[in-house]
Amino acid sequence: MSARVLFGFHAVGVRLKTSPRSVVEVYFDASRRDARMRQFMERAREAGVRLIEADGLRLARLTGTNGHQGIAARVEAVPQAHRSLDELLDSLQEPPLLLVLDGVTDPHNLGACLRVADGAGAQAVIAPKDHAVGVNATVAKVASGAAETVPYFMVTNLARTLGELQERNIWCIGTSEDAPRTLYEADFKGPVALVLGAEGPGMRQLTRKTCDELVSIPMQGAVESLNVSVASGVCLYEARRQRLHATR
Repeated sequence: MSARVLFGFHAVGVRLKTSPRSVVEVYFDASRRDARMRQFMERAREAGVRLIEADGLRLARLTGTNGHQGIAARVEAVPQAHRSLDELLDSLQEPPLLLVLDGVTDPHNLGACLRVADGAGAQAVIAPKDHAVGVNATVAKVASGAAETVPYFMVTNLARTLGELQERNIWCIGTSEDAPRTLYEADFKGPVALVLGAEGPGMRQLTRKTCDELVSIPMQGAVESLNVSVASGVCLYEARRQRLHATR
């Protein structure tokens, strides 16, 4: 199994915590001696991983960026607990809360979306194979560990996948600035898939038509739209708020 590179304290730290045996080796900048690095190194030694000193230039070459924070790791892929979206949905003990991303090709946006999905308790993120970015080292760093905890399924046909979710009685709610109702008027307490498009082009037309309902995020200021990761957070946490109130 081929290794890939993770970098940054959060991404490597979460892998050390959740799957230390998958960490082949950790590269660290020995010139960095601050408290954060000392704490990280202590955790790495406790995990028993191989440690390799590396200067900033070597880390930049390894990671492809200068934003590595002095930490990088070669890791083996960890198989997802569920091999397919159907398998995950069959295993859920609560109403599904899913995030569907149509056209998100920027790794920073995907990483931020995975992070907010983890925080809000979404069980999975779904994207099309032909119109999205996969999980790479940049995604993993921005996700701050969420790339290791949130299942990310890339599907061949997004409209068909939405139809399959609807067959499971999962309500597909898309976001659009011209929607007749706001998200605060929608019901997120049952099984829901929130569908968002990339900032600018938004959802593709077929994706939009496949949704059961469209809602807007109220905008009070001068800007016309939100970054997709911010919009995902607004929508997912409104769904989480409604579900918390429903159980009281």
